[in-house]
Amino acid sequence: MGIKEIKKELNVLSKDKLVQLIVGLYQKNKLVKEQLEFHFNPNEKDLLKLYKEKVLEAFYPRRGDMFHLKIGKRAISDFKKLKPSLESQIDLMIYYVECGVKLTLEYGDIDDNFYSSLEGVYFEALKLIDKNEFHKIFEERAFEIVNKTNNIGWGFHDAIGDIYAQTYQQ
Repeated sequence: MGIKEIKKELNVLSKDKLVQLIVGLYQKNKLVKEQLEFHFNPNEKDLLKLYKEKVLEAFYPRRGDMFHLKIGKRAISDFKKLKPSLESQIDLMIYYVECGVKLTLEYGDIDDNFYSSLEGVYFEALKLIDKNEFHKIFEERAFEIVNKTNNIGWGFHDAIGDIYAQTYQQ
């Protein structure tokens, strides 16, 4: 069923049936709940805090001892779907990389896939910074990531340094 068919079906429902449908979706789907709550109470600061907690949980899970990059990246993706400001989106992306670097510094080198994920998110964040001229807002944090990766292997420091230089040293 496509959007056209959904709209047609929704248009014939009574107001009460629409409310029931939306409340049911709210109760059953976490993302719908967050979208509706943000729509009716757009507190971006609290929303960013919630998603930073999700990213942190992906790197430092309460249960088990293994990080879950997919969960962290899904948090970024879900956050973007809520349509917060671009600045908050970049903030969360930079935070993802900061958490990965912190984990490495605490536990030692991980693997190439781990660093590729961090590099990809860092690249996307800095590309958005450059495109939207947010250089001053994020320069300190972006540079701090480069500094902290100095002794990390797998070519990670060089890749992060190159990405930083493309954005800040043009």
